[in-house]
Amino acid sequence: MPPLITEITRIVFKPCVARRVSPAFSCAPHQCIISGSPTCVIVHVGFDDVIAEPRSTQSFDRVWIGSHAVFELAKYVFYRLLSTLLAIPMAFLLGLVFGVISCIHIWVAMPLIQSFLMLLPSARVVWRSLVDMFVSPLCNSMGKSLSSVHVETTYN
Repeated sequence: MPPLITEITRIVFKPCVARRVSPAFSCAPHQCIISGSPTCVIVHVGFDDVIAEPRSTQSFDRVWIGSHAVFELAKYVFYRLLSTLLAIPMAFLLGLVFGVISCIHIWVAMPLIQSFLMLLPSARVVWRSLVDMFVSPLCNSMGKSLSSVHVETTYN
């Protein structure tokens, strides 16, 4: 084997000789609870969760170790490649989006909210006058006319 794969196999994949059974064939999911909070659960999915074999059919140990090494190497290489290709454009786009959101918040939303809050006291006076003129007399007259209604319950 090339030295890089041998090094990765020696350092990272030594515990993989003891195989785990697929989660489809076992009852215990691999969960890690963060900071003792029962509501915050992260499920870690690894090579053994994706490529696991039932107890009845298992390949040779060298095939298992080699496939694990190739899986981890491909994951490592593609993560590095994709993060190299996507990090700068995504940082630019997210910076642009957050800049636009900040600009809209500072120059549009907050002045509108402050203007609305300045108009509320005068709108409150007008609303109270309208309620006192139209709604209060209606409710008072309905209350006086319905206060003379008596309801009796009879049982058969």
